[in-house]
Amino acid sequence: MEILKLIHMLCAMLSISGFVGRGVLLATHSPVMQRKWIRIAPHVIDTLLLGTAIAMVVGLELSVLSTPWLLAKITALLVYIALGIVVMRGGKSPRLRIAAWLAAIVVFAYIVAVAVTKNPVFFLPA
Repeated sequence: MEILKLIHMLCAMLSISGFVGRGVLLATHSPVMQRKWIRIAPHVIDTLLLGTAIAMVVGLELSVLSTPWLLAKITALLVYIALGIVVMRGGKSPRLRIAAWLAAIVVFAYIVAVAVTKNPVFFLPA
């Protein structure tokens, strides 16, 4: 289980690093965005990220509905994906894309904080 967790964390770091980098490349209209590996690598990394997450949930026999922090992570992940779609494909204006990019980074930070604290409302006083 520890190796899965390590791979999962590595993929999470690679995923957010790539997302931030691609956001910068998009904002600067860099031709680097057209390189094939720039378009393929995120899918490979995110598939490994999701696969390790599923393997850990199954291996630890966690129930999503009775594990609030896990449900919060999954919900936040869906928001992160939606924001990523706006950034990479759907934003009508540069301002909207940048706002979605910043919001996605904040959501990712929330996901990491929930994973570390195992508390979906870690920011509230106990």
